[in-house]
Amino acid sequence: MGNLVKEFNDYRSKMNEKLLADNNKIVKRIFNLDTNAYTEGALDVKTKELLGLVASTVLRCDDCVKYHLENCHKEGISKEEMMEAMGIATLVGGTIVIPHLRRAYEFWEELENVE
Repeated sequence: MGNLVKEFNDYRSKMNEKLLADNNKIVKRIFNLDTNAYTEGALDVKTKELLGLVASTVLRCDDCVKYHLENCHKEGISKEEMMEAMGIATLVGGTIVIPHLRRAYEFWEELENVE
């Protein structure tokens, strides 16, 4: 696994375990809601992950962008599909999201190198 991807996943896993072990009902419910929101429904998982990716980019959350990029990659979304979604995110978010676009592209390259 690429170093960027491994570092992100290791840190995310470690901190999620700590947060959930704290046994805060609100935090646990938010985590559960987030997990369930991205399951198959009227929209397929691929579409939901792309929506999450666009929203995360517009909101400028690098951790969320990485999370959705990895899920998009696992769902078989192509680089072209990902970049089209990121184009929409950049259009909606404006030029301020360009640094997030750069980091997203770099992270996607790491995901492709894992194959």
